[in-house]
Amino acid sequence: MSSKVLILNGPNLNMLGTREVEIYGKDTLADIEAKVRARADGTAMEIDFRQSNSEAELVDWIQQAQGIFDGIIINAGAYTHTSIAILDALNMVDLPIIEVHLSNIFRRESFRKESYIADAANGLITGFGGTGYLLALEAMSELTDTGTQI
Repeated sequence: MSSKVLILNGPNLNMLGTREVEIYGKDTLADIEAKVRARADGTAMEIDFRQSNSEAELVDWIQQAQGIFDGIIINAGAYTHTSIAILDALNMVDLPIIEVHLSNIFRRESFRKESYIADAANGLITGFGGTGYLLALEAMSELTDTGTQI
């Protein structure tokens, strides 16, 4: 039985690879997506990888996920620290949710230490760069009980 996972990426993540590489690394979002797809290839996981700078679009995607996807992995970017709308949308879906951040948000500015998303998430992976997405994929495999070892 396969598992469908929605991977959402928030604002400015489309600028990875050129944006503050000392914090976010040299990998582009396309590089991260390729690694995630390669890891999921041949497993029981199907990936839908998306990015938007629009809070409304992220909320729409989350609301539409119920009944289509088996879990959500989300890097909400700056919306992590500001968006009650995204939190509310995540709380509406009955799906496992994993929050991911490239940098360790707890070693950054004080406002970044607050995560609204965490209140809806099963778990949080932070500070491992693009590898965090692979860790989240492995954790999601366990949460969705696909039996796949990634």
